[in-house]
Amino acid sequence: MRLSTKHKEILIYCISMALLLFLLKWLEARFIVFNYRLDFFIGAIAIVFTVLGIWLALKLVKPKVETRIIEKEVYIDNSAQTEINQKEIAKLGISKRELDVLNLMATGLSNEEIAGKLFISLNTVKTHSSNIFLKLDVKRRTQAAEKAKRLNIIH
Repeated sequence: MRLSTKHKEILIYCISMALLLFLLKWLEARFIVFNYRLDFFIGAIAIVFTVLGIWLALKLVKPKVETRIIEKEVYIDNSAQTEINQKEIAKLGISKRELDVLNLMATGLSNEEIAGKLFISLNTVKTHSSNIFLKLDVKRRTQAAEKAKRLNIIH
């Protein structure tokens, strides 16, 4: 297939127009970059710091420790209820009211709840608790409850 001279002229005209348009666009882009180079530089820095900030925020928000809740069934053998060891209570010198506080402490009640159940002040509960800790030679409520159960002072 031969191109006629008319088609050649149109083709050359189209190619020259495309090259001229490309040259003008290149000069326009160069002029814009030259006149606004500070704006482009500031914009590039802003984009870099925005991306860096997002990345850092995602790293900092990500939890480092994973918390897992494990539920276990605990079987308690209540068939062998033993008698409360009155001799041990007398030996340790635990009063009736301190024994009441110790029983409620072993059930997991707070000092305020114990005071409400026994109709005594919060300071009285704290005094009884500290006396119990001294007599059982423990430092925490859980230790007191465990030791009292081991000594058969409470159920």
